Amino acid sequence: MPAFAGSAAEPPLADSYHALVRRYGGGDDDGALDEGAVPVAECELPMIDVGCLTSAGGGSEAERATCVAAIARAAEEWGFFQVRNHGVAPGLLDAMRREQARLFRLPFEAKATAGLLNDSYRWGTPTATSPQQLSWSEAFHVPLAGVSGNGGRSCNFGDLTTLRDVTREVAAAMSKLAGTLARVLAEALLGRPAGDRFPEGCDEATCFLRLNRYPPCPVSRPDGGAFGLVPHTDSDFLTVLCQDHVGGLQLMKGARWVAVKPIPGALIVNIGDLFQAWSNNRYKSVEHKVITNAMTERYSIAYFLCPSYDSPIGTCEEPSPYRTFTFGEYRSKVQEDVKRTGKKIGLPNFLV
Repeated sequence: MPAFAGSAAEPPLADSYHALVRRYGGGDDDGALDEGAVPVAECELPMIDVGCLTSAGGGSEAERATCVAAIARAAEEWGFFQVRNHGVAPGLLDAMRREQARLFRLPFEAKATAGLLNDSYRWGTPTATSPQQLSWSEAFHVPLAGVSGNGGRSCNFGDLTTLRDVTREVAAAMSKLAGTLARVLAEALLGRPAGDRFPEGCDEATCFLRLNRYPPCPVSRPDGGAFGLVPHTDSDFLTVLCQDHVGGLQLMKGARWVAVKPIPGALIVNIGDLFQAWSNNRYKSVEHKVITNAMTERYSIAYFLCPSYDSPIGTCEEPSPYRTFTFGEYRSKVQEDVKRTGKKIGLPNFLV
């Protein structure tokens, strides 16, 4: 356990958990780990070398076609895949992890009230009505408009000037990768290039970078560990994730949870709700979660490819199983459902 665990840097997650237990009941209130937890099988996601898409020279037409087919197949069968030779330098990701650790070691009050990174700090789950809905984590969910400094809305990085520079580099590299992957996924369904503007309405002013930390967790659930992040699907087109060596990411494959084995140097990509809708359900936005570690903190970085709120999501081909809706409508409905029912309903709300 890190030396600063339990210090003034830590969010009051245990207080929040025990308050929910007292108020609503349920959960393991003794803090003991559950020895009878159901084991979860570990899996290796499809690994795809995307160097022919990201390198300056590229590859042959045959290599590119094979790569595009593999990406589309993984999006259909898993909703998740891993990429290597992705163009995001390993040294840059290492620097991001170091800066991330420095950021989260700041006192909790500084993180929560000092307005850092566009006042984007989050911890726990304010809407939780039971211990099962609590996410044991903290994060900065940063609009890229602030990271880039464009439009006069530059982020407040405080004294963390190195974090500012590294975050900008990571955001630019992940943005380039996400755009490339989104276009080839669209191409696989359209049978032609999707164009440089796909997905419509997505640019550095509309996307997000999320810096996550999952502190060590002394409490558990009956299925073996507290939620670092509760089960959910992503409400974007595409997510690019860099996770550390600790593990904890699990996804639904078939009717069971499987744990994703961390692979050094690889990035994880998953389909979001908007791409599932655009693809007429060919690509799958799969439910996933993070399980905490009892002794070790976990860090991850996630890039979310999102359009502007007024962007219509559209479809690859008519007829679509979904009515026309904008990203703003989708987000509003998700927030409304979470507030009303405690959970996200998502795409079923927009079926024709």
